[in-house]
Amino acid sequence: MEKRVLLTFNPGSSTIKLGLFRIEEGAARRFGSGMVDLRKSPLVLHLSEGGNTTDVSLKAEGGEDLTGLLDEMLDWLARHFSLDGVAAAGHRVVHGGDRFTKAISIDDDSLAAIEELVPLAPLHQPQSVRLIKALRHLRPDLPQTASFDTAFHATLADLVRRFALPREWHERGVKRYGFHGLSYKFISGEIVGRFPALAEGRIVVAHLGSGASLCALEGGTSRDTSMGFSTLDGVPMATRCGALDPGVLLHLMGRERLGRDEVEDMLYHRSGLLGVSGISGDTRVLLERSEAEASEALDLFALRMAGEAARLAATVGGLDALVFTAGIGEHQPEVRAAIARRLSWLGLDLDARANAENESVITTPRSRITGLVIATDEEQVIADEAILLVG
Repeated sequence: MEKRVLLTFNPGSSTIKLGLFRIEEGAARRFGSGMVDLRKSPLVLHLSEGGNTTDVSLKAEGGEDLTGLLDEMLDWLARHFSLDGVAAAGHRVVHGGDRFTKAISIDDDSLAAIEELVPLAPLHQPQSVRLIKALRHLRPDLPQTASFDTAFHATLADLVRRFALPREWHERGVKRYGFHGLSYKFISGEIVGRFPALAEGRIVVAHLGSGASLCALEGGTSRDTSMGFSTLDGVPMATRCGALDPGVLLHLMGRERLGRDEVEDMLYHRSGLLGVSGISGDTRVLLERSEAEASEALDLFALRMAGEAARLAATVGGLDALVFTAGIGEHQPEVRAAIARRLSWLGLDLDARANAENESVITTPRSRITGLVIATDEEQVIADEAILLVG
């Protein structure tokens, strides 16, 4: 069978992650990955293939139109990999609203609907739209698919989705959507394959990266999650505030006379760990610093994480396992330990050695709750869903 290639695009607010997959016997097998940090100048494409890494300097610039950047990236890839048989491109799209509850093939109508949702995810959605449009311009015949972060949470009960606002606003779409769904879908599958005894249980997954959220799974299905209407909600993040008393916004925009744009910039870019510490939003940096503000930011992070895990456990009526994933969750034992200490009252007994060595199981045999560390792979989910759609 001819080996064809599938590309995946996973855009962040200021980065583009690229996945390179070969389609073999109907399955997507990753053979490479890349990343471009749009904040850097000049831009560099960081590529990895097997154990080899390559940095490719790019002439193109980021911005509103990503056509030039994408054209240069694809040209370089075509000269170094066999990309003649590209079958499709799959995109991570953060917000699907109520319309998109599963992955879709992109056409004119669906692209217009995705673009209409930009105000609900202003940090990420615009990047997805730009990438889709740029690729359509460069390769108009190439099938493109969209995998939505909100889709995994379509199983939330109406009661869980609802805010205590007048009912009309719920009907107009002001409700809990949840995010990081591609990551949670991957973790749910990993639990089934690697820890089948836990698969039907009550599990809280903590996706801890620069963006962070938690999700309560019951039988592998999303029942509640920390992020709500927007990616600002829930726990504190690198630069985002997490859950905030709405009275604070009324105060800032009223008495303090801050404009909407200024408030938005503060909540998305100047809050969270960065705002509390005044040093950095990166937990790796804060762990190395001796200032009291750095410790306070990390302590607040652990406090809110543990509190949200307990709230989610209440939704599903108990807790059988706690899973840590994503950059912080997979690689920073100090942060995991701080969260675990605040959940010891629930019977979570951390194995210090296993945690320090980032093992898969990080709790002792006597722990009532199983603590797990599982690496996530959102691009694999995007690729798998794209294959199902393009055949």
